[in-house]
Amino acid sequence: MNKTFIKQIASLQIILGLVMLIPSVPAVIYQEWYSLSGFLIAGTFTALLGFLIYRLLKSTEEPGHEHSLAIAASGWLMIMVLGALPYLIIAWLTPAEVMQGFVPAGEVYTSSLMNFRNPLHCLFESTSAFTTTGFTMAYHEPSVGNAVLFYRSFSQWVGGAGFIVMSLAVFKSLPGHGGVLLYGSEAHGTKLRTNVIHTARAIWKVYFVITLFMVVYLAAGTYFILPEYPLSQTIFDAVNHALTGQSTGGFSTLDKSIAGYKSAKMEILYILPMLLGGLSIPFYYRFLFQRQVDELWNDLQTRSFITGSVFGGIALSLFLMYSGSVEDPFREGLFQFVSAMSTTGWQTSDIDAWDNTSVLFVVAGAMIIGGCAGGTVGGIKIIRAQLLQKGLRWYIHKIFYPKSAINTVKFNGKRMLPEEMKSELVGAGLFTFIYMLFLFFSTLLTLFFMEGDFTLSDAIFEAASAQGTVGLSSGMVSPGMSPVIESVYIVQMWTGRIEIIPVLVLLRILVYGTKPKII
Repeated sequence: MNKTFIKQIASLQIILGLVMLIPSVPAVIYQEWYSLSGFLIAGTFTALLGFLIYRLLKSTEEPGHEHSLAIAASGWLMIMVLGALPYLIIAWLTPAEVMQGFVPAGEVYTSSLMNFRNPLHCLFESTSAFTTTGFTMAYHEPSVGNAVLFYRSFSQWVGGAGFIVMSLAVFKSLPGHGGVLLYGSEAHGTKLRTNVIHTARAIWKVYFVITLFMVVYLAAGTYFILPEYPLSQTIFDAVNHALTGQSTGGFSTLDKSIAGYKSAKMEILYILPMLLGGLSIPFYYRFLFQRQVDELWNDLQTRSFITGSVFGGIALSLFLMYSGSVEDPFREGLFQFVSAMSTTGWQTSDIDAWDNTSVLFVVAGAMIIGGCAGGTVGGIKIIRAQLLQKGLRWYIHKIFYPKSAINTVKFNGKRMLPEEMKSELVGAGLFTFIYMLFLFFSTLLTLFFMEGDFTLSDAIFEAASAQGTVGLSSGMVSPGMSPVIESVYIVQMWTGRIEIIPVLVLLRILVYGTKPKII
């Protein structure tokens, strides 16, 4: 079984190597030769090593459920670690004077590419990219070069749909029960077709179509809103922001994220990509390819996400208006709530200046909940939140029923027997409890090691942003942050992307092995 374990991780390594090689194209286009060398070295090494291991392990057994979860956890850890290589290699290959050439004219700061000479910063950036979080050590994004900017965006896009999903689609491996288990460990049961490989391909088909629409939408919108903006930069921004918008990753090509456009109309333009990114792939498949137009309202998650974004945005705007902490509360409140709930993380407001009520409202009402399951979002997901509130109502009402009555529950278009409802509630409740436990301890560590004049609400906000793979920051996340906090957030982003349980299974295997153990 160890061979199966290693072979599946090797297949992910091949995919990762190819992902590293693709940014060589913009490196050639923009004549960033040191970046080109870095991507070629890192990509070739990673892909060849993975290929050799994959070929050596031709015949292997199918993984069991516990192994598939451990493969997901260790595979993603490998992706995070090896995905950091291009940042590190490029930072050390590129001379300081060449780095400074990336700094926009008129600016006097040091190129942020210099930050990636620190291996921990490289690991942090890689983790944030592939888990679609959006925290960054590239403090001034334009100063790292266009090829590295594209690598960050492309990493988020690939990480959003999932490496295991891509591996199944490309390698056609494990079409039987093992493939179903391995697929479920990352995609959490998203099912579009009867065959798992066909499902994986359908996911990427939907994902690509929506992303292509975003590219056209953002390019056209920017051209008409900002006609003086350079056309080449318009196209570059549109491609990168479409990749990070659909993946709800939130990396940007601009200093200060979307606020860098200094345009209210551009902020309005960017609300739609965040909303589209927060929806589920199964919804898109039914809506676009099966022409089930009524799903726009009948689908519980879609309806809840859209209405929650609207009313949550209005509520946050009112909180900000009452506090008087920002100049334009409705403009900033609506944008930031949608950004938080979709876990995209694009930022247009100085969150450090917000009052505690507004900060905690975003954490509880958006970051922790997140968007739709079956998509690229973080958080506990809307469907779990809906299930928990439905379960609470069901539990209270059943007290008043006769003991002989079978009190079925209607949820998300289907009826469940009491035992089924209890099982679903246990799963959702257990995950939510573990999620909040991780958040609690990471907040304590943040409080203990943070520096400066940050407050408890800032610590909660940053920890929730890392755990929910959101990427919004009050300013704490920076190259000067404590290495302990940086390491804690790396773990949080990792567990947040694969929903914690695979990591716990991996730890259990490392400690006790795969044999059953009486507790």
